[in-house]
Amino acid sequence: MVRKAVAEADDKQQGLNGIERALDVLSLFSASDAPTLGVTEIASELALSKAVVHRLLTTFRARGYVEIDPRTHRYRLGPEIGVLGLSYLDRIDFRSLGHEVLVELVALTNETATMSVLVGASRVYLDQVTPKRDVKMVVQLGRPFPLHAGASSKALLAFLPAAEREAYLTSQHLAALTPRTLTDPARLRQELESIRRAGYATSFGERDASAGSVAAPVFDHSGHPVGVISVSGPVERFSAEVDQSSTVLLRATRELSRRLGYRSGEHPAEPVPADAGA
Repeated sequence: MVRKAVAEADDKQQGLNGIERALDVLSLFSASDAPTLGVTEIASELALSKAVVHRLLTTFRARGYVEIDPRTHRYRLGPEIGVLGLSYLDRIDFRSLGHEVLVELVALTNETATMSVLVGASRVYLDQVTPKRDVKMVVQLGRPFPLHAGASSKALLAFLPAAEREAYLTSQHLAALTPRTLTDPARLRQELESIRRAGYATSFGERDASAGSVAAPVFDHSGHPVGVISVSGPVERFSAEVDQSSTVLLRATRELSRRLGYRSGEHPAEPVPADAGA
């Protein structure tokens, strides 16, 4: 009985090791900049024998997870990997994942966190989480706002495809919601370019005269902004908090974008200091 138990434990451990090696090989394909990999370089990179690598690749090829280039005899990811990826993306609930981020941001900043999405040529608040303090910002869910006024709107507009962004700037009336709203298309284009470089937008009284906010986009697997997350507070208080809030916000939106399948290196790694007079 003891020998049998030991043998079963050994078999189980070997099975787990085999699974780990298989996953390491697939992960190497996704991490590599090269379109194809050879048996030798996979074996060298993962410290495996060529025989083990070849056996794994043969199994993957039979299941459609890798393909072999008949000319070079090198391997690339196969169609079944795409099926798995699309199945994952189809099951993602942006609102549920985003709500978790809002809760985290409120805990870190003690200010209101919101989530917005694009609806036609407007931005709409989809969700919010508020801190437990007497003076705080509260938004109206479901109400449409123009894309040129406020941090969330500008963050969304800035990262839309250039044609969509320009169509908005040339076809929409840029109404002033407060005296600080940018309504000149040329100045707004400059502002949007600055937002794209920084990775986030700020607003101090542009949409709501009493509110200060910072907002950053969330990207899907294709690099399209699927929505925007913001942190906001009373303008007098938030002016001193914007740099810290932008740091934690970018970290959160970068991770949320990653969970939605975004892999490009375009999302800024670190924020630049905000101009409180923006």
